[in-house]
Amino acid sequence: MTTTTVITEHPAWHEAPGGATLRVVEHQGGRWLAHWQGAAGLTLRRTDVADPEAKAEAPPLTRTAAAGLPPHPEAVALVDELALLGTVTRLTNPSLWDAITTAILRQVVRAQQARSVYRRWCAAYGSTIETSAGTVALTPGPEVVLGLDDEQFAAAGALFHRTALRAAARAYLKHGETWRRLDPDDLVKALDDVPRIGPWTASAAAADYTGDHAVYPYSDLAVRTWARRAAPDFDWPGSEREFGALWRRWAPNRVELHALTLFTLAWGSHARITRQPGGSTHRT
Repeated sequence: MTTTTVITEHPAWHEAPGGATLRVVEHQGGRWLAHWQGAAGLTLRRTDVADPEAKAEAPPLTRTAAAGLPPHPEAVALVDELALLGTVTRLTNPSLWDAITTAILRQVVRAQQARSVYRRWCAAYGSTIETSAGTVALTPGPEVVLGLDDEQFAAAGALFHRTALRAAARAYLKHGETWRRLDPDDLVKALDDVPRIGPWTASAAAADYTGDHAVYPYSDLAVRTWARRAAPDFDWPGSEREFGALWRRWAPNRVELHALTLFTLAWGSHARITRQPGGSTHRT
C-alpha cells in the first residue's frame, strides 16, 4: 500500500467543505489554488487566467520518501512511527516575502495563535480571492507594510511584530531579488542580518521558501513537542540544547536532517486520514 502525507502546517491552508484543504499562493505573477481532496490528492490550478489549462510553471512541490529517515539505532521508535507517513508532499512557499512574514508572526507565540494573527493580518491588509473555503486573503506586500501606522498594526493584532515587519520590508525591497537566488544556508545568513529577524526566524523562513528542512530550527518547540508525542516512551532530553544535540547525532547529514525534521512536523500537523481508491492513503 502506497502512503502519501500532505503537510499543511503553513497558516495559509484553509478548510473547505467536504473535508478538503486549500491554499492560494502567488507564483511568477499569477495566483494558484493548491487543493487537497482525498480522491484527487494534491492539485495545483492557475486561477487568474481565462484558460486554467494554459501552460504555466506551477509552484514547486517537495516529495520526501521515508527512506531518507536516519537509521540511527536510538531513533528507531520515532523513525518507525514517522515512516508510516510514507512520502511527505509539501507545497514549497513560492513567495519569500510571505515566508518571512509568516516566520516573523510566529515569533514568541504558539502555532495556533500565530495562525490566527497571520490570517487577521492578511485579511486586514492583503488582497483577497473567493474560494470554496470562503474569502482567502494573501499576505500584504512590503510596500503596504511600510505604509501602516502603529494603530493599524494593533488593529490586526500585530503590534508586537511591527518593528520586525518594517525592518524586513525595507530590507526585502532592497535585497529581495538577490535573496531569492540564494541557496538555503546563504539565505539564512542574509535574513539573520536583518534587525529583529534573528536566527530562528531566518531559518524558519528559509526552510519554508526553499523546501529544505535541513535549515529549519529543528530544536524548536514544535519539533520537540511532536517528537515526544510520536515516541512517548523514549527518554527525551529536557533542554532545547540537549534536544538539538540529540537530533544532529541521529541525523548527521543533510538528507537525514531534512527528512527527520520534515516528517516530525508532518506527523504533528496532519489532522485526518482518508482512504483512497486503489489503496493509497493521503493525510493532511
